[in-house]
Amino acid sequence: MDHHNTRRKKQKLSPESQFRSTLDQCSKTKDLTAAISLYESSPSPTLTLGNLNSFLYICSNSLSDPETRQPAIEFGFKLFHHHSDGDNFKPNEATLTALSRLAAARGDGDYAFELAKSVKKYGVAPKLRTFSPALICFCGGAAAAADKAYEVEEYVESVGLHLEEPELAALLKVSIESGKEKKVYEYLHKLRATLREVDESTVAIIESWFSGKNAADVSVVSLDSDRIREANTRNGGGWHGLGFLGNGEWALQRSKIASYGQCCACNEQLVCVDTDTEETEKFAQSVASLAMERELHSNFKEFQDWLEKHSEYETVVDGANIGLYQQNFAEGGFSVTQLDAVVKETHSKSKKWPLVVMHKKRVRSILEDASKRELIEEWLDQGVLYGTPYGSNDDWYWLYAAVKLKCLLVTNDEMRDHIFELIGSNFFSRWKERHQVRYTFTKGGGLKLIMPPSYSLVIQESEKGSWHVPIAGEISDESSRTWLCVTRSGSIDAEEVSGNLIRNGSNNTS
Repeated sequence: MDHHNTRRKKQKLSPESQFRSTLDQCSKTKDLTAAISLYESSPSPTLTLGNLNSFLYICSNSLSDPETRQPAIEFGFKLFHHHSDGDNFKPNEATLTALSRLAAARGDGDYAFELAKSVKKYGVAPKLRTFSPALICFCGGAAAAADKAYEVEEYVESVGLHLEEPELAALLKVSIESGKEKKVYEYLHKLRATLREVDESTVAIIESWFSGKNAADVSVVSLDSDRIREANTRNGGGWHGLGFLGNGEWALQRSKIASYGQCCACNEQLVCVDTDTEETEKFAQSVASLAMERELHSNFKEFQDWLEKHSEYETVVDGANIGLYQQNFAEGGFSVTQLDAVVKETHSKSKKWPLVVMHKKRVRSILEDASKRELIEEWLDQGVLYGTPYGSNDDWYWLYAAVKLKCLLVTNDEMRDHIFELIGSNFFSRWKERHQVRYTFTKGGGLKLIMPPSYSLVIQESEKGSWHVPIAGEISDESSRTWLCVTRSGSIDAEEVSGNLIRNGSNNTS
């Protein structure tokens, strides 16, 4: 056996196999010099697309080193131009991404963008990483061109992609450097809508804006407090989107947030941000559409009609989730006692009965128990209980009710299957943070409701015009997180602020 293995090891690899093996090693070690030597020493360097991509990968990973940057750019484009002449050449996403990086590295943002857009020509599914080099190129260095960067952003969004923190930070930076105050405001809000916490490098860009003269010169006029409050409420709280409020210079501090949501630097109260009215309505419609695809249409429509006539609930309760909590023991079953505790506690808090959603089959089963019948009948009389039809999935019913009525939802269900199916998991996670109430029962049977947090981990813009930015970092709990607190040192009351973005006393349309 050993003799056989030794003989196999002595067998020579074919030239193609040897070439590929050496190239794999160069790729693994990102050795540009060895890769160039391999190519130039090959008697017939006709490359497969896989081999070409490996070379381009090595080139694009050699751009950060000043010594290999220029050779990498030259060698990469030499390979591409030499091997892309044929009619049968069809690059994939990896090819175009690597080439776009090389083009951006030599300051040619236009060509990087052209290469990225060619995904359509070649029938390749677009990815953000293919467009990012062009956008970053237009945002910095000698090739900085804000309007071209905005054009890339617009194209990226048109193909269904969404920018992430590096791209948004770059756009914010180029907007600051170009003196485009409205764009600065726009990208601050795009960061707010995209991120839950902000990297220190992005925070530095935000600080550069608020500590600069341009930011001190920009303010808003002719807005009254009612309009600001109305916009804030419509947006779900935490931002109004009407422009930089107040006037004068901004004061920047690093701060902590108390457990109840108050900033320790400026004493302003942060809020638990809800989803906005339009988003919530779309979400309710999507839940209903998905439910009707999976449920008997007439059953769910009947529930919708019933809910329209009974819209006074402030809390929806997932009956099965609570009744079956920690019941996986020999005598365990459905605990009406646990469910009753939740019903009583929620009623105690709001002075309104909750809506408990449960299968009719389970309701009927509980009614057969004489010791529990009176309680269930009382719930039915009080309108506490809605029994979902036989064969239905009660998840759709309690989720729709909670979304449609903008209620709290008492459940420990992680709802991962819903996140998987519903469009916009980022939206759904925000909705859960604001509306889901979790619970525990102690060994003695005591109930503890875990209410939504008092404030949201997200960039917040207050009705007074201050900003609070959560900074990313390794933390043991939220009380130890550092926030950037930005207030106007010469702040004025909301009633005095204005509606037209002005700069140095004149209208600014940038």
